[in-house]
Amino acid sequence: MASPRTQQALARLADLTPRQIVAELDRYIVGQGDAKKAVAIALRNRWRRQQAPESIRDEISPNNIILIGPTGVGKTEIARRLAKLAGAPFIKVEASKFTEVGYVGRDVEGMIRDLVDGAVEMVRQERESEVEDLANERVDERLLDLLLPPPAADAKPVTPAPEPAPEPMLVDLGGTAGVFVVSPTGEAKQETPADVTTERHQRTRDKLKGLLLDGQLDQREVEIEVSNAGPSFDMFAQSGMPDQMENFTDMLREMMPQRKKKRSVKVSEARRILLEQEFEKLVDMEDVTADALERVETLGIVFLDEIDKIAGEKSQMGGPDVSREGVQRDLLPIVEGSNVQTKYGMVKT
Repeated sequence: MASPRTQQALARLADLTPRQIVAELDRYIVGQGDAKKAVAIALRNRWRRQQAPESIRDEISPNNIILIGPTGVGKTEIARRLAKLAGAPFIKVEASKFTEVGYVGRDVEGMIRDLVDGAVEMVRQERESEVEDLANERVDERLLDLLLPPPAADAKPVTPAPEPAPEPMLVDLGGTAGVFVVSPTGEAKQETPADVTTERHQRTRDKLKGLLLDGQLDQREVEIEVSNAGPSFDMFAQSGMPDQMENFTDMLREMMPQRKKKRSVKVSEARRILLEQEFEKLVDMEDVTADALERVETLGIVFLDEIDKIAGEKSQMGGPDVSREGVQRDLLPIVEGSNVQTKYGMVKT
């Protein structure tokens, strides 16, 4: 059973017939009518597959399409626009950059891992947009606390200056100074200096909030607490490193304790940093990951470019051609359907 958010993505497909999909693609791509019809029908069949009973859904495989044509005719743009129209995770990779498993370089499963990374980022941005208003409100309050710290509980009471009306009168409240306010109607109300200080602080805070929202305080500096970057693992993340080692370095970064340090930054920069911190609090990354994995399995699109470069004739050099026949053999399980391990979990292609 698909999650509610994945069902919303599929609902967009329900409103798009193949004819409407082709019409939408016509807005951005000239010609290529046959290709547009083929991808439109394939996208519609994806939606139909999700409407089938679960008992037979796995028996219906999504279509794989080969687009043949010279550079610049719109092959990539058709796939990209189609993914955007469907709200589907999308990635474009070049087949010639992969090598056979066991040799230095990236194996073909890396494209699925990259697709999952893109899906996680896409879903995370969707979640952030949903809580953006609440996050901005929290950031405003935190910035006001930095610009105008709340009065300390043990601060020395300050007696406010008398105002014309109502006229305050100082009285002795058992050794503690206080304010006895008489309203125009003759009613009396006792206020302690702490209440007066709090009220004055709130009035000042309200004025500052107006200036903050107008952007008049963006150049003022405040001191905030940020996460200090841990040790660098860039030496392990060189080009050509196997994806398993990259996942290992990511795991090491997560295991390292997050150190905090204070920085003096402008309000405009502090707003960006604090907004990221609030997003981390409001967005459930476990839910994001689960939704992203489901979208990859249900709607994910991989555009494999330069497939002709690994489908050529056998090399005459005599040595192992790790970028052709080996890659072809490794691609076959991905295309037909297999399980790929990612740092977020297992993905069924």
